[in-house]
Amino acid sequence: MIPIRDSTRSTTYPFVTKTIIFLNVVAFLWELSLGPRLAQAFLHLAIIPARYTHPAEAAEIFGAFGSPVAALAPFVSSMFLHGGWLHLIGNMWTLWIFGDNVEDRLGHVKFLCFYLAGGLAASLVHILTNSTSGVPTIGASGAIAAVMGAYFRFFPNARIEALIPPFFFGPTFVLPAVLFLGWWFFLQFFNGAMSLSVGQRGFGGVAWWAHVGGFVFGLVICLMARRRPPKARPIIMEI
Repeated sequence: MIPIRDSTRSTTYPFVTKTIIFLNVVAFLWELSLGPRLAQAFLHLAIIPARYTHPAEAAEIFGAFGSPVAALAPFVSSMFLHGGWLHLIGNMWTLWIFGDNVEDRLGHVKFLCFYLAGGLAASLVHILTNSTSGVPTIGASGAIAAVMGAYFRFFPNARIEALIPPFFFGPTFVLPAVLFLGWWFFLQFFNGAMSLSVGQRGFGGVAWWAHVGGFVFGLVICLMARRRPPKARPIIMEI
């Protein structure tokens, strides 16, 4: 399903969401400028699970980067890299649909911290479920999945207008957010389970468990957030 728009309107300017989108676009243009050097850059900036799970690989990465801080940098840098225009546009469009409302609910600073923490959690889940993989992993989808989990928590009754394949040119369908996001999560979990059984290389090369981990992180963290107090109703005198 491809989201087109949602029914929830923000009351504040989505400064952080727009800044994240801008940084992702700039990072992708930088990727394009690298040409044949891009593959080498991915080896340093992407998440490679085996480097963090195998003692020999871990020693190599910490030694090559010179410090633990440099070795952990891919947990952040990988969130801003993408493998192609479709990968970038799909992620940024989804962030635009759901991010402004979650930012409005959490506030700008908390949203930024939440977004980065969601991407970190997604990367850790990916490493745990693909511990032997030497394939570089990039993309903002883990952090965006956390945003979707938060949206599921805060706005379950919102309406999502979406295109449902194979109806790419219409008509559109309007679904409750709880159904749209619940179905999306089910697909990630199902595909993740399948990838474990057949191997990641044989199942599309998508980090399904990063999506699952990000979504669960966002949902659980926001379940602990306080609900907004109901707005006071104006006093009206009837005559």
